[in-house]
Amino acid sequence: MLEWLAVHFCIGVAGTWLARRYALRQSLIDQPGERRSHSVATPRGGGIAIVIALLVAAVALGLRQPAQAPLMLAFGVGLLMVAGIGWVDDHRPLSPWLRLGVHVVASGLFALVVGDLYDSVWLALAAFVATLVLTNVWNFMDGINGLAASQALIAAVGLAWLAGGAWGLLALALAAACAGFLPFNFPRARIFMGDVGSGAIGFALGALCVVAGARLGEKFALVLLPVSVFLVDASLTLLRRLLRGERWWTPHTQHAYQGWSRAAGHARVTACYAAVSLLVIIASWGGVPRDAFFIAGTTIAWYMCCAFFWLVLQKKFPGAAS
Repeated sequence: MLEWLAVHFCIGVAGTWLARRYALRQSLIDQPGERRSHSVATPRGGGIAIVIALLVAAVALGLRQPAQAPLMLAFGVGLLMVAGIGWVDDHRPLSPWLRLGVHVVASGLFALVVGDLYDSVWLALAAFVATLVLTNVWNFMDGINGLAASQALIAAVGLAWLAGGAWGLLALALAAACAGFLPFNFPRARIFMGDVGSGAIGFALGALCVVAGARLGEKFALVLLPVSVFLVDASLTLLRRLLRGERWWTPHTQHAYQGWSRAAGHARVTACYAAVSLLVIIASWGGVPRDAFFIAGTTIAWYMCCAFFWLVLQKKFPGAAS
């Protein structure tokens, strides 16, 4: 176990260091602007290190456990598609509809294999929705130092225990790689994750949610807790932009975390989000022995609490409309 974590942590560290050198040479730089949350020009694309670590883990686990090979292969191909379109977009901006189209195909491929292996249309639909939604949620929420990587690390640790087996090890590989990336991104950002990393992380977490949910059966609602903080902020912000008739696919600074970070700073907001998510992870582990009705009710109640705090933050720290 320690060797597994160490290998993927080292991939995260070395890969991010190399990605930063590459970004500086190729002038892959995010410039500050009114629709950005940073004030210093910063290289991007460091998330490719996390993608590489995930691919290494998927190949190793597929070879070690042949029964998991088809699903690991589908995961790896989908991950490559999402990361690939993100990598291109980091170099030269693409149409958001082209990116979304690739995300749909990647999620569809993974969903087809899930449906076939588990012989369940409903699980296939859940796989499609989970990977597609979280791919874009993590992309939307990657806006301040350390936030997307720390939330991915914490969510991956929570899902590792819920998923178990090969997919638990894949989740731990994700967590270790994020830990290797974080020193370059928090508290001061020397490189950003970029679309190559944020989208791929979301896709991976979506896949982990599906496999963990299949294992938990009627207690599947537990998998919604590790990703709850990001899911609520992204979903409610998107819904509000849609209701306002705004161009929801364009960059903006209207998320709750963005308004709060302008007043409190990146480090404090990232730390607070992490503390809340850690408490939720511990609660989700403790909820496993409880019955499905209790788990579903608790999950709904928690999401309502998150929505309430989103409203409080939006009222106290309103974002600028785009």
